[in-house]
Amino acid sequence: MSIFISEETVEGADDGPLAGTTVAVKDNISTEGVRTTCGSAMLEDYVPPYDATVVERLKDAGADIVGKTNMDEFGMGTTTETSAFGATENPVADGRVPGGSSGGSAAAVAAGEADLALGSDTGGSVRCPAAFCGVVGIKPTYGLVSRYGLVAYANSLEQIGPFGSTVEEAAALLDVIAGPDERDATTRKEGADSDYAAAADGDVDGLSIGVPTELVEGADEGVVETFYDALDQLEAQGATTHEVSLESVEYAVQAYYVIAMSEASSNLARFDGVRYGHSGGYDGNWNEVFGRAREEGFGAEVKRRVLLGTYALSAGYHDKYYKQAQDARAWVKQDFDEALSEADVLASPTMPVPPMELGESLSDPLKMYLADANTVPVNLADLPAISVPAGETDGLPVGLQLVGPAFGEETIIRAASALD
Repeated sequence: MSIFISEETVEGADDGPLAGTTVAVKDNISTEGVRTTCGSAMLEDYVPPYDATVVERLKDAGADIVGKTNMDEFGMGTTTETSAFGATENPVADGRVPGGSSGGSAAAVAAGEADLALGSDTGGSVRCPAAFCGVVGIKPTYGLVSRYGLVAYANSLEQIGPFGSTVEEAAALLDVIAGPDERDATTRKEGADSDYAAAADGDVDGLSIGVPTELVEGADEGVVETFYDALDQLEAQGATTHEVSLESVEYAVQAYYVIAMSEASSNLARFDGVRYGHSGGYDGNWNEVFGRAREEGFGAEVKRRVLLGTYALSAGYHDKYYKQAQDARAWVKQDFDEALSEADVLASPTMPVPPMELGESLSDPLKMYLADANTVPVNLADLPAISVPAGETDGLPVGLQLVGPAFGEETIIRAASALD
């Protein structure tokens, strides 16, 4: 039930904006000389020879890295139970999951094991554990933060994002890691000069908040009540709310999983046990060695997603699945753009349910996939989002998600800070 896979301190520079601050780093972000496993037996002994760009920036800013946090294997999961190193328990809800896939990072902040943490968000993997652990998590606009050194799961969807106890603390970490990187061609110049921490001033007077009905209707009754109570707090501070529609989100989960699994099947092909990773031995023919390495090195959820992704990309099925999923993605993006033309931010419950009991969803992968219904559309649309604690239902944390236009991090940070 550990929060960390590897507890090892890496000291940062003597001074800087994060001097004296401890940061936990998700175990799919490369750290020079420190084991990086992705929560998988495949990489149990892998030690990267270089730092990810975000890790370089942490160290330059004076932060001390205190360990590599537990995660769903290769980021594939919503509960941090698919890790080869065992599950992590939610530190603020006994017997419950911390969310995933960055569950260890959120738990580290919630438990006081680190001041801040980094996770990665492919379809909600920062926002989900932030909501379940009662902390703040930010999923940046695609291209704001370098992915150099992040072990790839689904390149077109994932972003590294910060966790903090408060909106301002998470925003200060985003200030450090954001900005273009010549080693990652997907990074952009937008937002590089922003002062995100200063945006956390709680001023929501005149803010227009759109509430997508489709992201509220299917949520647990207690979650919905807590969500609307939090909206009432924002309205009391001068914000206005109105309903908007995102018809396309009905297809977002299906589209997301086809795209993510397809990209995963391609990305994980490199793990063959020959160049690095778990070895399948050297007897027999290459196919047998390759197959044995993957059979022994990958867990059940990773195998499921690789197989489904390979199938979706196979001859005769590419147009039927992958192309349709990309069409649906374009529709989702268009829907968000239209909704955000009528509102400054969009608000929904981060997760439609409170934290599940440990073991509850492992036997039903579909239930786990559907829990991502409110978070995956944001990744499909390449937009920024933040999860901020909204309150509790039956003693369990509930998160409120705010979504903004591309590179509109300052707006969602300002809105979220009004609930701090």
